[in-house]
Amino acid sequence: MNRVVITGIGVYSCIGKNLDEVKDSLYNGRSGIVLDPVRKQFGYRSGLTGYLEKPQLKGILDRRSRIMLPEQGEYAYMSTAEALKIAGMDHDFLEHNETGIIFGNDSTAQPVIEANDIVREKKNTMFAGSGAVFQTMNSTVNMNLATIYKLKGINFTVSAACASGSHSIGLGYFLIKHGYQERIICGGAQEVNIYSMGTFDALGAFSIRENEPTKASRPFDRDRDGLIPSGGAATVVIESLESAQRRGAKILGEVIGYGFSSNGSHISNPTVEGPLRSLNMSLKDANIEASEIDYINAHATSTPQGDMSEAQAINEAFGECKPPVSSTKSMTGHECWMAGASEIVYSLLMMQNNFVAPNINFENPDEFSAKLNIADVVKEQNIDVFLSNSFGFGGTNSSLIVRKWK
Repeated sequence: MNRVVITGIGVYSCIGKNLDEVKDSLYNGRSGIVLDPVRKQFGYRSGLTGYLEKPQLKGILDRRSRIMLPEQGEYAYMSTAEALKIAGMDHDFLEHNETGIIFGNDSTAQPVIEANDIVREKKNTMFAGSGAVFQTMNSTVNMNLATIYKLKGINFTVSAACASGSHSIGLGYFLIKHGYQERIICGGAQEVNIYSMGTFDALGAFSIRENEPTKASRPFDRDRDGLIPSGGAATVVIESLESAQRRGAKILGEVIGYGFSSNGSHISNPTVEGPLRSLNMSLKDANIEASEIDYINAHATSTPQGDMSEAQAINEAFGECKPPVSSTKSMTGHECWMAGASEIVYSLLMMQNNFVAPNINFENPDEFSAKLNIADVVKEQNIDVFLSNSFGFGGTNSSLIVRKWK
């Protein structure tokens, strides 16, 4: 079995457009949530969202490449460019050394709506444009980045709701561990336009604490009233230890465990048993004890039922150990298809800089979160091993464990 290491990370998020900005936000508990009046005019029950600036790619990518990219593809290009730079993989290296790509993405709403609006108006499909089809496909991030970087390895999209980004890393880890690939660009991307989350809002799952946008996301807090949609992109470059050492690459961490499960129950309501099986599987795969986990980046999205069930699962698996737990979604909102990848990046930044980011807005525990060691303020702490949870609609669960490289 090959050991699987991380050699590059990148992020484009509502709390920062690069790793330095994001690290600063994490340490200082800075929220990226705003109230968007356009959403209210459009008909959203909740106008809260993570805010991201549009990347300026003119002069960086040629026109043909730019018209193929939807919003989340632009974010993914930015995070991937940063990750590849850190990994020391330039265009020439990627063209001549087989490298795969697995990205998590589960929607591409805006291009579908806009293209069909044009066809309805013009009564002619030709007016949709030559780039529309490549923006509307769910595999848009993979196909665009694979083309831009001339990638020759594995190439597919993981579509697994809010666990998509996490599963992309887990599957890449398995492929490298068993010798099928030497290196894979993994990640997750999520659009944040007004078309992307309207049906989610219709479930009544979003917070309506609109008078206090930065205090609306309250994972594990007794008074939470729903999640806040957000997005962006995050990239994690993984490769075999042999490949990394052969290149002389700086190793940022080692992926040592991946657990997964399906709840096999309600399509949207969470369970305790499903996440618990994922947690236990990741510990078994990593061949470590629960007491060796120094930090848990929880999935906790700030929904009443979701946070409650995860708190119970964490307490069942780690009750005696009580490692620090925080949900970075308290600052970022729920980054959905991106979240499983971004939270690996966030946790790696904590590991590199010896701190645990705070679970902001945690003021009053409920009966389940009271049993956890919730980090409500930033903690200066060494992290040798962390675990990150990601769960999604349909009952899909993923847990990843990463160890510091020494």
